[in-house]
Amino acid sequence: MNKIEQYIRDINNFPKEGILFKDIAPLLQNPQGMKDCLNELLGLIDDVKIDKVVGMESRGFFFGTLLAQKLNAGFVPVRKPGKLPYKTIEESYSLEYGTDTLEMHIDAISEGDNVLIHDDVLATGGTASAVCKLVERLGGNIIQCNFIMQLNFLNGIEKLNGYNVKSVLEY
Repeated sequence: MNKIEQYIRDINNFPKEGILFKDIAPLLQNPQGMKDCLNELLGLIDDVKIDKVVGMESRGFFFGTLLAQKLNAGFVPVRKPGKLPYKTIEESYSLEYGTDTLEMHIDAISEGDNVLIHDDVLATGGTASAVCKLVERLGGNIIQCNFIMQLNFLNGIEKLNGYNVKSVLEY
């Protein structure tokens, strides 16, 4: 068992019936768990200069900012529509029932920036795929998509075909 797996709590039937939710709250509440997780995430990154770490609302912010600090990189938040105060670009993506949209500031990524994309979970891949499109539209070079955990049974990695995808845990 991976050191951080003990801090991941399973919650049945959340957010709806039939879903087994992987909760990282116990991980966030434990200083040693956070340190271990950050070190594991840093260990996934190849020896390439990262200019920006992009984190998805909201759980991608927790370790995304820590990764940015450790990598001496900037942090870029990706949010739901209407949450960012400056001019944005947006990308819509499919959900099981309908669509959703994400936004990023138009000046968040510079042409040629080496970008690490981070989120807590790779599930169906829609969110991560949309973020990849946003980064590339602004001229960023995606070095890696980095996750605390990957839910392999949902096949989200298929939507990230062609990208370097790594995770600390796989279920």
